[in-house]
Amino acid sequence: MKKGMIACMLIMMAICAGCGGNGTVDANEVKQIYVSHLPTAKEKADIYVEPIEGLPDDFIRGMDVSTVIVEEESGVTYRDENGNVRDLFEILADAGVNYIRVRVWNNPYDADGNGYGGGNCDVEKAAEIGRRAAEHGMKLLVDFHYSDFWADPNKQYAPKAWARKRIDDKEALIAEFTEEALNTILNAGADVRMVQIGNEINKGVCGTYEEADVMKLLSSASGAVRKVASASGREIEVAVHYTGVDDTAMTLKRAETLKNYNVDYDIFGISYYSYWHGSFENMSKVLKEISAKYGKKTCILETAYPFTSEDGDANGNSVGSGGVEGYPDTVQAQAKNFRDVAFYANEAGALGVFYWEGAWVPVGSERESNEKIWEKYGSGWASSYSVDYDPKDAGQYYGGCAWDNQAMFDFTGKAMPSLNVFKWLRYGTEAPLQVMEFKDVYIESGIGVPLDMPKSIDVYYNDPSVTDGMEVTWDEDSLAAVDVNVADTYEIKGVTADGSSVTATVKVMNVNYVKNPGFDEADVSMWKVVDNGAGDATDVQKKAADALSGDNAFHFYSTSAIDFTVEQEITIEAGGEYAAVANIQGGDVGSSAEIYLYVICGDQTYVSDPAKLSGWKQWQKLKIDAVPVEAGETVKVGMAVKAAAKGWGTMDDFEFYGLAR
Repeated sequence: MKKGMIACMLIMMAICAGCGGNGTVDANEVKQIYVSHLPTAKEKADIYVEPIEGLPDDFIRGMDVSTVIVEEESGVTYRDENGNVRDLFEILADAGVNYIRVRVWNNPYDADGNGYGGGNCDVEKAAEIGRRAAEHGMKLLVDFHYSDFWADPNKQYAPKAWARKRIDDKEALIAEFTEEALNTILNAGADVRMVQIGNEINKGVCGTYEEADVMKLLSSASGAVRKVASASGREIEVAVHYTGVDDTAMTLKRAETLKNYNVDYDIFGISYYSYWHGSFENMSKVLKEISAKYGKKTCILETAYPFTSEDGDANGNSVGSGGVEGYPDTVQAQAKNFRDVAFYANEAGALGVFYWEGAWVPVGSERESNEKIWEKYGSGWASSYSVDYDPKDAGQYYGGCAWDNQAMFDFTGKAMPSLNVFKWLRYGTEAPLQVMEFKDVYIESGIGVPLDMPKSIDVYYNDPSVTDGMEVTWDEDSLAAVDVNVADTYEIKGVTADGSSVTATVKVMNVNYVKNPGFDEADVSMWKVVDNGAGDATDVQKKAADALSGDNAFHFYSTSAIDFTVEQEITIEAGGEYAAVANIQGGDVGSSAEIYLYVICGDQTYVSDPAKLSGWKQWQKLKIDAVPVEAGETVKVGMAVKAAAKGWGTMDDFEFYGLAR
């Protein structure tokens, strides 16, 4: 008998009075044993949370706690902010969590019953977690992976029992498993309100990757959820789950595909981690468009952010540092990040946000003793027993929790102030003003221009309504090391008025007077082309592989002899010496080809050494030094190409800049 099955049987026996004789579920099978009391106004706190105006009462403030059972079996105890040992679900309820998410794997055990790890998230554990959630007044989202272990964008392995099955067999199996598992979870007393039919299914589901077949499996799984909901008299919504919302076009294409195949679902769900998936604004915009165009509800099914860059269990972390400007790796920033995700989700009309594995903490700090616990109870992300099922990833890199620095409990299991962000979303908090992070100082200065450092530095405060800068004193030795006559990058150290150490990046660079130097802007009218050959030999080509930078480059090819110039007129305000640069690649131009960069200034023409094109991506930089230019004078900067028929090439990134005076 699998681990957890005996506990599940006892649970079901205890609630059997609430179940009908036909196996259907009585709506009152679990009595809520704990009621939390949430704020009705702004509260004083150690961390600042900006209120979200108009946040709906039923906004989902969810957390995935799929590893809680194996954490407890591994000896982890959870404590509230005051250090009192309490049931995790009590702590979460008091913190304002109103929804629990739990993942379900089909059979996360090897032939000898050893668990693969990551919570050993079988149906029985999901049922127990769902029961405990209901007892504390929380709804449940069931996250079916349709795999025996982790399913994500990079892997969607079929369950062992379904391996090598035909698609029509899988359709029946996925429906059968969904129905049976969901009934087991409901019969345990869980208040199931949402079901995910797959987890981050960007590339497929259940070992199936062909688009039409994936849609068949989703439809079959959805049908099973609808069947259970109808039989039990429950309102259970069906969610699909993707990630990579930063790829706007692909995300919208996925919604379009679901529509084209008539997949029956209610909620388009995404993972959104701000350190991976682009801006808050883009996330919100995409969700709005999905709702408007396809009439679907949306929800953020996963998010998280580090409170530290340290590691708590000698295993290493999936994300060492969040790295998003304005959100340092602190408890305050962790709370602010979740608040801001919730704000933009609400702006998009989304149902809410789930924080992923906010209670997955270390089972200990020593690697040697931890490994025995991870292997025995499955509280690490993967155990060695997973090698046969997932040999390329888990089988090689099995170990402990890689998420402990993103939990909302510290490494000892004590709740941190950031956990309370769930209850503070609506009314916010009053807290002492705190500097979260100093904004990056990046200065670009033209060569030869005296360096002008700012006297104050911009600040990210915990209260974003405060925008005051802070005085800064720059280190004299660092400043003295900057040579404004040499193009280079320098680091300048400084100290702020509150004694904090900061660093400014100074880039002394050439000021390029060429407009649209890489042909990436739509307007190329500043470039004049004179074709003295057969004509139609040139164009602006959009092909990143043929460009030195960006997507575009100036391209030439003709079946006839090639003879053209491409140039730009530039009026120079300040007199002095200037230099020109351009880059070119190509081939098949013939032994008598004449290709060079030129500058025409008054009645003088300056040319570079000739280019000798030697093949694709064999870029050559052509340069002209020390062109004297009078103030107000107009110069022409261009490239001349004479080549044999069928010669080809692209040129990119022209420059014309002043030399140090």
